[in-house]
Amino acid sequence: MYQEIKSVRVWGRPLDNAVEQAVLCANHGNVVQSLLMADHHKGYSQPVGGVMVYDGQISPSGVGYDIACGNKAVRTNCTYKEIKRQIPKIMDDIARTISFGIGRGNRESVDHELFDDPAWSVFDEIDHQTKDTFKELARKQLGTVGSGNHFVDLFVEEKTGDIWIANHFGSRGFGHKTASGFLNLAKGKAFHDKVGGEKMEDVPTLFDTGSDIGKMYFEAMTLAGRYAYAGRDYVIDKVLEIIKAHATFTVHNHHNFAWKETHDNKEVVVVRKGATPNAPGQWGFIGGSMGDESVIIQGKDSDENKAAYFSTVHGAGRIMSRTQAAGKMNWKTKQRRGGDISPKQMNDALNEYGVELRGGGTDESPFVYKKLRSVLKAHQETIEVKHVLRPIGVCMAGANEFDPYKD
Repeated sequence: MYQEIKSVRVWGRPLDNAVEQAVLCANHGNVVQSLLMADHHKGYSQPVGGVMVYDGQISPSGVGYDIACGNKAVRTNCTYKEIKRQIPKIMDDIARTISFGIGRGNRESVDHELFDDPAWSVFDEIDHQTKDTFKELARKQLGTVGSGNHFVDLFVEEKTGDIWIANHFGSRGFGHKTASGFLNLAKGKAFHDKVGGEKMEDVPTLFDTGSDIGKMYFEAMTLAGRYAYAGRDYVIDKVLEIIKAHATFTVHNHHNFAWKETHDNKEVVVVRKGATPNAPGQWGFIGGSMGDESVIIQGKDSDENKAAYFSTVHGAGRIMSRTQAAGKMNWKTKQRRGGDISPKQMNDALNEYGVELRGGGTDESPFVYKKLRSVLKAHQETIEVKHVLRPIGVCMAGANEFDPYKD
């Protein structure tokens, strides 16, 4: 059950700074409702795990820089018993085949029907070069994963022995540059200007959905969303090739996005930043840490889910910052100093849990996240857990990759 704090609907244990930020968001624009899911924490302009419902407005700062970050998960026709002894080699193959890290291009040239779509013409309204520049960047990065908390994982559903594959990333550099450009326009700057970094305390940037810039942003965001879907499809297909399997069931959705939806017989814009759409019967993947279970859920047809504007968590939620966990990074020497979590602590925990890790750093260790079950408990009236998945292989970017793709 949720509680209402200064008009904000809050699930789970309220974090004061995130609640304050949600209240701030609620006081700017045509806000219908402000909500915090149980994995909430303070973010840039809008809390992560935060949901803002607007009447006739859209918030590019609420969607964030990693437009359409999300998850795809598939159940395969492969069993744990069949691949148990091959897991180290499989993880080596994933790390070698899939491109992880910032600014990386795919190791193979990928063509996709999306690049011939007339939707790219939205960027012609910026200037004559942006469409071609953005399309080329997107083409080079299709199927790359990035860094931060983005991953490609293998899971076993212990109840059945089935192997699942899941990934987590968004629209990469194309989405980041799209978000930056529209936020520049909102500030009266040129689309491609280099502007100083935003502050977490910044108020939401809002466009009227009927305005020219609002329509342009919605079209560009939608294109970035389709691109993110294509990238996650590509990566899942590559892993299926590696394990010589095919998918028997698929779950796929964004959790950094804005949707036009009908609630209480009225069309509204629902901006979810780090929150999963959860309509009755809708499937979702919710990831835990690399040392905790993940789940496949389905939305319930309940009054509480309606009150949540059919939204739920996107993960377990952090309890420790990256710097606190891994220490302060000197980017000249690429060395960290300090940090509460040592590599040995992390590796010991993963060995005990039975996870084969490639890449990753202590800032993504199990110790920096809440336990997923405790977070899901706050939403038990809105979700039904259908499949429980235990990670057996985790692949991420290296520990010292800088991640500029905020949220």
